[in-house]
Amino acid sequence: MKKADIVLNGILKENPALRLVLGTCPTLAVTTLAMNGLGMGLSATFVLIFSGIAISALRNVIPSKVRLPAYITIIATFVTILMLLVRAYLPALNSSLGVYLPLIVVNCIILGRAEMFASKNKVFDSALDGLGMGLGFTLTLVLMGTIREILGNGSIFGLNLHLPIPPMIVFITPPGGFFVFGILMAAAAYLDLRKNRKKEAVNTEPASAEISSKEDVTA
Repeated sequence: MKKADIVLNGILKENPALRLVLGTCPTLAVTTLAMNGLGMGLSATFVLIFSGIAISALRNVIPSKVRLPAYITIIATFVTILMLLVRAYLPALNSSLGVYLPLIVVNCIILGRAEMFASKNKVFDSALDGLGMGLGFTLTLVLMGTIREILGNGSIFGLNLHLPIPPMIVFITPPGGFFVFGILMAAAAYLDLRKNRKKEAVNTEPASAEISSKEDVTA
């Protein structure tokens, strides 16, 4: 797989939230505001990249029987570093994310990529995979947070938009979160389907041309 494909894979084809449906709890819980989504996404990206690098570098050292506890220990180390940095320099974000920041330790996206990719690939490729998955997760959270904040609060990143319609509070409640999440999942599936159909059309054209040329020669 090309280096660029590793990164792009996590943005749409295997988007952790919209296509693999992982990390759903923080996806729905923190996206009432776009800034919260951005903070959570970047936090997860940090842990994805550095835990992937560490696990890939130690993949031949970690015994297979204790690999999952070892992965969780490595992930927890980077989450602890992240939490200390956020508490020191971004206290407002730390208060907004609350318990979901330490819960990154057991986030299915990070543990899943550790098991499926980082433990089987080189260090640089694992870093790229973490970056791609992190970007896909971050984009999803920011998009969800933006939609919910605009419709539910009439603002974006805390700035009042002075919309002509009153805010629809339902969008910053759990039902509104599920609704927006479902719409985005459907949109991602539709885009992936269109892309696959275009590929199939391109692949069938040369085959059709070859059959036609054979028929002309036979005639």
